[in-house]
Amino acid sequence: VQLQASGGGLVQAGGSLRLSCAASGGSFKDYALGWFRQAPGKEREFVAFINWSGSRMHYADSVKGRFTISRDNAKNTVYLQMDSLKPEDTAVYYCAASGRTGWGSTRREEYDYWGQGTLVTVSS
Repeated sequence: VQLQASGGGLVQAGGSLRLSCAASGGSFKDYALGWFRQAPGKEREFVAFINWSGSRMHYADSVKGRFTISRDNAKNTVYLQMDSLKPEDTAVYYCAASGRTGWGSTRREEYDYWGQGTLVTVSS
């Protein structure tokens, strides 16, 4: 499975961005999908995941109520809608797919495939 993330950019605090991650190869509809982020000098951290059917989503407390993860299995694409952005959301955002669990996980180790990352910069 190859993942290609896009949609990052520079936005002012309070603004919105939508990230996309297109997949090719593999059986996209069977995979749980996640978004992680890594700020400069920090560990990569969990942001959100969605299960294989799109019926279950889970968010990090830091983004709950502001970010929304969704998927379109017909387009082999997962999205992350980010609203009310804050400067602390600045990071490289990575999409990931798990072939070992269709239910999703907050743990990086559960994900087999990773996109290249897209940079989100939120100015104050």
